[in-house]
Amino acid sequence: MARKYSKKASADVERAMKKRKAGTLRSGRSKKKVTSRKQAIAIGLSEARAEGKKVPKKAAKKRKTAKKAAKKATKKTVKKTAKKSKRRAKK
Repeated sequence: MARKYSKKASADVERAMKKRKAGTLRSGRSKKKVTSRKQAIAIGLSEARAEGKKVPKKAAKKRKTAKKAAKKATKKTVKKTAKKSKRRAKK
């Protein structure tokens, strides 16, 4: 099986991790200090991508469709009304 990331990309991630450990790794525009391990890996991969090294594309964020969100909202309201009617019936 072929490598997902190139060796050079791995080196970029390793460099970012060392910078994070030393406390000198900073994030994009805000220039805040990076303490998260995941953030350091993301920065290393992002820099490798920018240099054109072999790195898979970013994973697309999954969006809920409007239909699913509406369906979920109606289920909640149906459950609430059912509970209320049961309480009233007991009284």
